Amino acid sequence: MMHRSKPYRRFGTLLIANRGEIAVRVIRTARAMGLRTVAVYSEADREAMHVGMADQAVLLGPARARDSYLNIERLIEAARKSGAEAVHPGYGFLSESADFAQACVDAGLIFVGPTAAMISLMGSKSGSKMLMEQAGVPLVPGYHGEAQDEATLAAAAKKIGLPVLVKASAGGGGRGMRIVRSAGELADAVVSAKREAKAAFGDDRILIEKFVENPRHIEVQVIGDSHGNLLSLFERECTLQRRHQKVVEEAPSPSLDANQRESVCAAARKAAAAVDYLGAGTVEFVSDGKEVFFIEMNTRLQVEHPVTELITGIDLVEWQLRVASGEKLPLTQDQIALNGHAIEARIYAENPRKNFLPSVGKIRTWHMPDSSDGVRIDAGYRQGDLVSPHYDAMLAKAIAWATTRDAAIDRLNRVLEESDVRGVVTNIPFLSALVTHADVRANRIDTGFIERELKELTPTPPAPRDLEFAAAVAAILREEAKGQAGSLSPWATAGWMPVGQRMREFAFRHEQANEQKVSLIYGKGASALVVDDRRTAFAAAPNGGDGIDLVLHGVKSRIVAIVEGHELYLRTRNGRYDLHWVDPFGGDDEEQVGEDKIVAPLPGTVVALLAGEGERLEKGAPILTLEVMKMEQTLRAPFAGVLRTLKCKVGDIVGEGVELAEIEPAGE
Repeated sequence: MMHRSKPYRRFGTLLIANRGEIAVRVIRTARAMGLRTVAVYSEADREAMHVGMADQAVLLGPARARDSYLNIERLIEAARKSGAEAVHPGYGFLSESADFAQACVDAGLIFVGPTAAMISLMGSKSGSKMLMEQAGVPLVPGYHGEAQDEATLAAAAKKIGLPVLVKASAGGGGRGMRIVRSAGELADAVVSAKREAKAAFGDDRILIEKFVENPRHIEVQVIGDSHGNLLSLFERECTLQRRHQKVVEEAPSPSLDANQRESVCAAARKAAAAVDYLGAGTVEFVSDGKEVFFIEMNTRLQVEHPVTELITGIDLVEWQLRVASGEKLPLTQDQIALNGHAIEARIYAENPRKNFLPSVGKIRTWHMPDSSDGVRIDAGYRQGDLVSPHYDAMLAKAIAWATTRDAAIDRLNRVLEESDVRGVVTNIPFLSALVTHADVRANRIDTGFIERELKELTPTPPAPRDLEFAAAVAAILREEAKGQAGSLSPWATAGWMPVGQRMREFAFRHEQANEQKVSLIYGKGASALVVDDRRTAFAAAPNGGDGIDLVLHGVKSRIVAIVEGHELYLRTRNGRYDLHWVDPFGGDDEEQVGEDKIVAPLPGTVVALLAGEGERLEKGAPILTLEVMKMEQTLRAPFAGVLRTLKCKVGDIVGEGVELAEIEPAGE
């Protein structure tokens, strides 16, 4: 239960300069405080969830972020047209832009966040490191200077000692970040990091730091008001990461004792006090297990803020809005108490078994548990929404609270197990495997854990058995018999016969396996299913929503089955299964792409060509770089050969499956 303060009075209309989950999150609190809300949207987001929730919505422009969510002039104009008095930037996009914060102030708007000067000081990783050094906050050894030439950076890396971390000076979220373990890797890492940083943040400056091996990521939530009060709201453990992007976060950190907790929170308050910080922010540290070192300060609300809210009972968005209105923080440091344990998992439209490639398309099914005691779902999508290639692929956050860490993990896993999102591929099974891993339970982790354990966390799905094939048949019969009450009798669609029996054949494919033939025998008396010459009695009946009660081998099971065309999504006691129904009358031919073709795995933009036509390539040699949902994907040669043709150029926006290059195998 969130603590609610006195009624809110200062301003009446709030514009949320963001989209997706965070826009929905801010709208909910603003509504509870009696504020009128204004959403903004791009052409790709016309039907988005946050647009429908707000009291008013203003179109910014085309889908590209730089023409919409990153366009300061259009955002200020939207605020003017809608009568907004304040702007909440959310996270990402312009949330850490000093120019945007100042533009809001210049336009007579209240910016819900720190001042432009504070963002400039703390938002620059290099500048903040110098400031923290002066303030006595412990730092990782590194280079944070303005000189960005190759010789200077190479000399800095040599002085620091390998391995080093090349990082974008502006922004965060793991973008513009590369680990360099040998001197020969530095030049390419710098070029790639600069390009990605420029695209994501409009600033290609970088810094270099000593890479801490086997590190843990600890961060502290802070908030300050305009009356000189500055508080810390305990710490969060964000060690479970992939490519420097947080995946699972929890609070408090299971790695710290009470003395260590107070020490890191005091260091965070010292860091924020160095700029007389105003608003909500997060001070991030890296730990080698003995000491903590300042990494950076994020001058905004973090994605993972709900875990802090659940262990403190404080609505951080409400406090942001009250601080922005000039109010004092409602509690003192001694009044903030830690209660229980909370853990959050980020649900993304991505395929963990295909190197986490983002997945785009229409969400055809959205089943997630409702928020309740100990469970919170912060979502930015719903059934029917379109996941586009233009923005971050996060769909929702599942958060669980309990009195102990083990109980919180159990509760979170139940939420994940009960969730079904279809139409796009999600990382839900991966998240479930992660939070139930024995080493995660035992807190034997570091920031490289996911990469090391990826094979175990993304296993090949088990082969379907009789139960899954029976579930698939039952699901098809249910869809065909919709509108008719009773059991899923094949008579409803095939015609009843008083004597004799009839047979209907099905074929299913799982992953890349061969087709599995399944026969349904029905007629007078009980129905039966035949799989590989095994015959067993079969009966099924619908049980609410996507549920089916299934009897097979004399055992009754409740299964969940979702049918989308020829795709069947099943959940049985054996796990989750995706089956393809090979319908002989349904036009099931699939287009095949030759292995000598390099095709776009998803819609994206070509940002670099790494090889030229006629060039000889070894297997695995890079050919081009595609930017997909703001992350770079390098497409490589599948075998040794000659690059015959390039069918794209830098800047091309390509669709999924579009041929980009053709390779002639060596020896032809």
